[in-house]
Amino acid sequence: MSCYYIIGIRLDHRTANASKLQEALTAHGCNIRMRVGMHETSDDYCADDGVIMLQACGDKETIDKMIADFSAVEGVTAKLIDLN
Repeated sequence: MSCYYIIGIRLDHRTANASKLQEALTAHGCNIRMRVGMHETSDDYCADDGVIMLQACGDKETIDKMIADFSAVEGVTAKLIDLN
């Protein structure tokens, strides 16, 4: 099982779409080694879009399924960096 995959996820309309993306992330939780989420915040502002970076493990077919499942969520763009 390879862990040299990085998945970048852009989430638009975070407040409306985050729960569906979280379901997809949970479904693939055993293949996610690291997850970092970022969105712009300040004392009086919280952005409604964000970026998530994942280190994913598995065979290429599993990783492709993850990308497809994430991309199927409204407001989500998922891209793969294959470092194998």
